[in-house]
Amino acid sequence: MVYIFLADGFEECEALIPIDILRRASVEIKTVGVTGKTVTGSHGISVICDVFKDEIAFDNSIEAVILPGGMPGTLNLKKDSVVTNFVTKAMDESVLVAAICAAPLILGSLGYLKGKKAVCYPGFENELIGAEISSDTVVRDGNIITAKGVGAAFDFGFEILNTLKHSPEEIEKLKQTMIYK
Repeated sequence: MVYIFLADGFEECEALIPIDILRRASVEIKTVGVTGKTVTGSHGISVICDVFKDEIAFDNSIEAVILPGGMPGTLNLKKDSVVTNFVTKAMDESVLVAAICAAPLILGSLGYLKGKKAVCYPGFENELIGAEISSDTVVRDGNIITAKGVGAAFDFGFEILNTLKHSPEEIEKLKQTMIYK
């Protein structure tokens, strides 16, 4: 199971593109509403989430936790104890944690980027406490994937899929069906 946490003000493409990629690859992914069951993105697009945050529990079926960026969505995720508890448990269990745009600042504030390569939306680098800032668009270091922003949403989604052990052939076939260069 993969959980993607959505809070009011999330960046729609950074959430919906990875969701679409993972679902096309038959990965079980659930949208988790943090600020309500219906969450409105930073560009006014509302999403009815699969579950509300109080309906989930961390268990051994969790394969990944995904945090989309956007403002104020990232700040709404950062201040929510369910989100930070899930990230902490995921890191303790070496479960994949993926964050894009401003959302890597959540990992930085929790101390999980110390000595790790990471990226974020330009201007948030100081929030990635202890990280080695990369010039790449998407970076994986251990069980953490970070990405720069909305333009990286496809590569971010494919890197999550790759990390979840889908074969390069499966991923390439999916890219072809999506007309992805």
